[in-house]
Amino acid sequence: MQTAPSTTPTVNPTSVSPNAAKLTTPIGIGLTNSPQVGDSPPPSPNMRLREIVFGAACAAAVRAAVRLELADAIGESPVGAEELAAVVGAEPLPLRRLLRALACYGIFAETEDGRYVHTEMSRLLREDEPNSLRYIALWCTEPWTWDAWPRLDDAVRSGRTVFPDIHGKEFFDYLHDDAHESAAVFNRAMTHSSRQSAAELVDYLDLTGVRTVADIGGGQGHVLAGLLEKYPELHGTLLDLPKVVEGADPRLREGGPLASRITLLPGDCRAAVPVDADLYIIKNILEWDDDSSRRTLRNIVEAARPGARVVVVENLVDDTPSMRFTTAMDLMLLLNVGGAKHSKQSMVDLMTEAGLCLGHIGPVNPYLHAFESTVPLD
Repeated sequence: MQTAPSTTPTVNPTSVSPNAAKLTTPIGIGLTNSPQVGDSPPPSPNMRLREIVFGAACAAAVRAAVRLELADAIGESPVGAEELAAVVGAEPLPLRRLLRALACYGIFAETEDGRYVHTEMSRLLREDEPNSLRYIALWCTEPWTWDAWPRLDDAVRSGRTVFPDIHGKEFFDYLHDDAHESAAVFNRAMTHSSRQSAAELVDYLDLTGVRTVADIGGGQGHVLAGLLEKYPELHGTLLDLPKVVEGADPRLREGGPLASRITLLPGDCRAAVPVDADLYIIKNILEWDDDSSRRTLRNIVEAARPGARVVVVENLVDDTPSMRFTTAMDLMLLLNVGGAKHSKQSMVDLMTEAGLCLGHIGPVNPYLHAFESTVPLD
């Protein structure tokens, strides 16, 4: 995978020996489908569990790699820990220990002569990588997460968020008032994630016969912008909270190339959805409490004309190849806001209860499913 030139100083490839050894299998054994040395047998259940309970070390190592900007500093040739340490401002021996740990999981790889190179995963930590997970990695390992995870048993016992017990206020109030750096990381993580999944959703959706589309709780409007670019006759409405709509994709704001075909509508979909459209899109917002989700769906059904399409896009905690990822997100929602990800059946039940007629259910990508439905004709 080729990447654009990085703005972060990188190790000069010419300073690395052209006779560097060829890559070997990264040393060590990871948690999931990780490389193994030679013909070593797979780890025993005893060792697997030991590795899993040390998962915090792996997450911390990824966070350290991002904060040290290791992925940005490594170029296209193998580089030693000493040279890399000079670039990122670290001590060589601890840096080698960090790189060795990361290589166990396929994040960077170690050559036979003890140098390090990129892997497909390590490139995803680069700032200039189009599908970068840099800010997602930071967001999932922010300081507040280390306070919350040890309280998971309390959340399971009570069925509610433990965040106010830890920090004295609700999660988003805490970000706004006390954790500005973490809030900025959250915004960048959500923006990166939204842009990546928006492109895949635009490819997935067939808008034949659709003239108007409303993105409900659509954030900055990346999905809408992509659809308007793909369908030149399409008009759209972006409904979200006032501060969110103010920060809409520049393509949608006044002076942007798509501004003439978009309505930016401040509002709360849990209170009302004052939009008439052929198609309503609801992506990754039905993870609050069930009452809020029900109100949102009912508001859409009440506002929509008979036969209008409603597409709900969500992560699922079952029937998906990304269950380890989505179930982890589900537990984080329980901890920080008291929300939950859906199973396929719970989403079907929620939409059916709202009065929608379910149609096709299919994967947008390995971690997102689209539930297509229509508003009843009678």
